[in-house]
Amino acid sequence: MSHNLHIMPPQAPLAMPAQDFRAGFRDAEVPSRTGRHSAGFWRALAFSPAMAATLGLFWVMTDWFGAEGINLIEAVLLALISFNFFWISFTVCTVLLGMVSLSRQERPARQGRPQALRVALLMPVYNEVPWFVLGNARTMLEELQARGGQHHYAMFILSDTRDPEIAAQEQASIEALRTTLAPGLELYYRRREQNTDRKVGNIADWVSRWGSDWDAMLVLDADSLMTGRAIARLTDSLARDPGAGLIQSYPQLIGAQSVFARMQQFANGVYGIAFAEGLARWCGQEGNYWGHNAIIRTKAFATCAGLPKLRSLNGQEELIMSHDFVEAGLLRRAGWGVRFLPRIRGSYEETPPTLIDHAMRDRRWCQGNLQHLKLLGSRGFRSVSRFHMFHGAVGYLMSPLWFALLVMWALIGQGEDASVLHYFSPDNPMFPQWPEMTETRHVLIILVMYAMLLAPKVLGVAALPLSGVRYSDFGGKRRFFTSFLAEVILSVLYAPILMVQQMIAVFRTVLGIQKGWKPQERDGGSYSLRTLILCHALETIIGVALSAGILAGLVSFWLAPIAISLALAIPLSALSGVSVGAARHMVGMREDFNEPAITRSARRHRTELKRLLDGKGVMTPAE
Repeated sequence: MSHNLHIMPPQAPLAMPAQDFRAGFRDAEVPSRTGRHSAGFWRALAFSPAMAATLGLFWVMTDWFGAEGINLIEAVLLALISFNFFWISFTVCTVLLGMVSLSRQERPARQGRPQALRVALLMPVYNEVPWFVLGNARTMLEELQARGGQHHYAMFILSDTRDPEIAAQEQASIEALRTTLAPGLELYYRRREQNTDRKVGNIADWVSRWGSDWDAMLVLDADSLMTGRAIARLTDSLARDPGAGLIQSYPQLIGAQSVFARMQQFANGVYGIAFAEGLARWCGQEGNYWGHNAIIRTKAFATCAGLPKLRSLNGQEELIMSHDFVEAGLLRRAGWGVRFLPRIRGSYEETPPTLIDHAMRDRRWCQGNLQHLKLLGSRGFRSVSRFHMFHGAVGYLMSPLWFALLVMWALIGQGEDASVLHYFSPDNPMFPQWPEMTETRHVLIILVMYAMLLAPKVLGVAALPLSGVRYSDFGGKRRFFTSFLAEVILSVLYAPILMVQQMIAVFRTVLGIQKGWKPQERDGGSYSLRTLILCHALETIIGVALSAGILAGLVSFWLAPIAISLALAIPLSALSGVSVGAARHMVGMREDFNEPAITRSARRHRTELKRLLDGKGVMTPAE
């Protein structure tokens, strides 16, 4: 197919100026706020205990190191432990807040009929499998039509596909799908000649050319799937809150088949509920945007969230990669509310199927999130918006910090006599004296760290009944707790490998080795032994060295779980992609016993569309 298909409504331009980070901005269209929207009380409950616990640990450790003053190495060790401990504590506090919030029986306020809105469902795509994307699109449109209501919806497939073969399949899929759609369903398609500024430019192009005809846009990802009820509830929430500029749903993971993906989906569906509830409480009107499955007031976005280019160290302009956090901050800077509604169920996305696919996605996200550090000093951003951006960067910076802490723990060994480090004399000015920590204190710190890392999982399990989910939904209590134990073991095994992979991503970004974005491999699959060795050589070397140190009595035995994980990185990575046999069912999920109706519909529509294309002789990639 040689022509370039465009099926779009008449253009309705809407100006979208780039914002200036050197000057504050307030949107005159923001209505005066009414009612109480302060999250200060919840925010204090989240941050204060985490700070208090960190200061308490810091005080105890300074006492352990002796009263002769703290040397440089001791100061570094204290800083690393305290910094890591704060973020762990903050996560625990957020989950506890979520448990408190879920236990509160709040009656919803009586609300009148919301104002009718025209909503565009935007699905940006880039070299995706066409029948997968359009199967989801058709499912959402049919759900909305069956539900009815006063809001008007239309689906826009916004293609940035570069591959000519996939583009031909894409356009054939659109034409085939439009012949089968029920009357009244609106499906539009546009493929850009040049994918200028990638996804940011794709959305901005739609806003500037068609945006003024639409009150709101629901931004989706290529693997997004939302029930009609979830979309309608998001739309109603935006219609009833004239001061809201963006409302983010809580996307839950679906479609997991491999060991790694099922582990991620179980964690998202069990531990994530309480965490999301706590996050929503302390964020209040200053929430965040995760780039998809969120509804946005179109005019507010155009007026307040146009992204400028950043100036790199070599003087060249560079695109803001992780645009979503910044766009949320710009909307809030202008006065619009940014809310998070985790209780809206029926918002779904998929997760990378293997450890390597996850690491590749993480490299892209790392590049964008570290870029946010340049924006922390920008004018007008609210403090919580700055915290979101800083937190996103810290999520990646924590990995090299954890690794540095691991190295120091390994060097401390099991006491001064057994330490890897040996000094000629304590008085030698060339070497600072190593911290005097007994094995008991050393182990106690490690155990506290392990316990705090496990606490959000245990609390998430305890909070599950508060959210209306029953353990029996997972195939019975015994099956649930077996899956919980399997997920904990797998997460303990994979966490050190992910730490090293994130550390590599940080250094690649800092050194400028990593440039640009690559589309996510949503199908994933198995990788060759050569690929596995190349990807996990560093983890294997570190793991073998740690294991040798433990066997020689130089490294604490309590670091054995980390050493085993790293030494076995290659076989564990191979295991992550297994999707057959008993390995697939190591971690059970609710969807194994009660699959959402919308996922069955989407799968049926994808199959029908693929068969229709095959019948027309359209070339399709091998499955």
